[in-house]
Amino acid sequence: MIQTNATESRSPHFRMLTDVQVQELVRAVFEVMEKVGFKIYHQGAREMLQSAGAMVKGDRVYVPEFIVQQCIATAPKGWTIYDRNGDRALEVEGRKSYYGTSTASPNTKDAFSGEVHPTTVDDLALAARVADALEHIDWVMPMGSCQDVPATAADIHEFYATVTNTVKPMVLLTYSARGAELVYEMAAEIAGGLDELRRKPFLVLYPESISPLVFPAEVVDRMFVAADYGLPQMTGPSIQPGATGPVTMAGAVAQGMAESLLGLVLAQLRNPGCPVGAGCNFGIFDMRFGLMMVSAPEMNVALAAQAEMAQYFGLPTWGLAGATESKVVDAQAGAESAFGILAQGLAGLNLIHDVGYMDSAMVCSVEQLVLGNEIIGMTKRFLRGLEINAETIARDVIAKVGPGGNYLQEKHTFQNFRKELWRPDIFTRQTYNAWHADGAKDAGKRISEEIRKLVDAHQASSLPSETLAALDRLKAKGEKELASQS
Repeated sequence: MIQTNATESRSPHFRMLTDVQVQELVRAVFEVMEKVGFKIYHQGAREMLQSAGAMVKGDRVYVPEFIVQQCIATAPKGWTIYDRNGDRALEVEGRKSYYGTSTASPNTKDAFSGEVHPTTVDDLALAARVADALEHIDWVMPMGSCQDVPATAADIHEFYATVTNTVKPMVLLTYSARGAELVYEMAAEIAGGLDELRRKPFLVLYPESISPLVFPAEVVDRMFVAADYGLPQMTGPSIQPGATGPVTMAGAVAQGMAESLLGLVLAQLRNPGCPVGAGCNFGIFDMRFGLMMVSAPEMNVALAAQAEMAQYFGLPTWGLAGATESKVVDAQAGAESAFGILAQGLAGLNLIHDVGYMDSAMVCSVEQLVLGNEIIGMTKRFLRGLEINAETIARDVIAKVGPGGNYLQEKHTFQNFRKELWRPDIFTRQTYNAWHADGAKDAGKRISEEIRKLVDAHQASSLPSETLAALDRLKAKGEKELASQS
């Protein structure tokens, strides 16, 4: 058979597990959920689960497989997330990978002085502005937990500082159910009403249970808020193998997936059909120092395996990459960032967060974010693979140039080099003499200069003045209300 006008594309990827291993882990997950169970400190959730067929003994709830399977069946198998302007941005499904910023650190590495200080609202605003300018950062989280506002109202300040400085989609931690509701009120003001926010969501909520197998009441309440609004949420238990989960990666994955699916079950029983992802974090517990590591190779092993299980069920997934244990932007920071960014892209995780973490997640750094952006650019080019068709094979061009010729003046080169060849913004490709004459700048210096250039030149499109005024009113009202509850 002769085929004409055929195009074949191939993107590299890998699988951590075989089909048999996936099935073994799936069976283990269902057994953990039904035989070990969970502590759920939320009476309404326990009653809801009991009505669905779960066994409840005090605070302990045992969830049989049939409930989990029913809830997986009602959960959407992917979502579209829009940007602040209502334009399609992220198709969170299958093996499509998107990279986002770090979040929630109490400290920030100053983008200009390099000093580490408690995170402020201004830090979040500047980080969002830089993230908005970075080509390969697909979505944004507030880069830190601001320490200069009342803690009970920090979530609404963090949302405001971020959403007013980036158009990109957001993922957000909130610190109370009422805080989540107030954030949604502000998001609805931007979207043009709650119905429009539901139709084109630009915000994903990120509630975290407590490993091992504990769901506090306030976490469940936040899950219920997102479910009631019918807006996307990514459940995210954080397991430290050897501390809050089994030290073996298979055991940690089994426990983590059980916790993640329990979050999905709670949301689906509350509002069948609401969008919920199956996320999990694996911070590796270093036995020498008693600290959680966010760039260890085992973390990527566990995330890739957990993602395959979520993919088996058709559910959106959650990753963590672009982070480092280093305290400065150095060779360690580059190596650890690159390893995670590439490994998780190859594994096909969907929403990959925490580009910009330093010092074991205790510090958010715009420098590390800019470095991560460069590495993500390289990774995206690698994952794009190559396209095979008559144009790309270029038989006629090869024949035309022939032995001893060159391709610099060929029309084919001009038409294809920009899309075919990745070009760095930060990494140097100069000759040594040219690099030395230009100031012999290392990567850290070039990153600092890039940040300054972005801050001076880039401004995210501003919200209408009436929308900003409404957000200011909601923020002031929300802070007063939340502070009165503390």
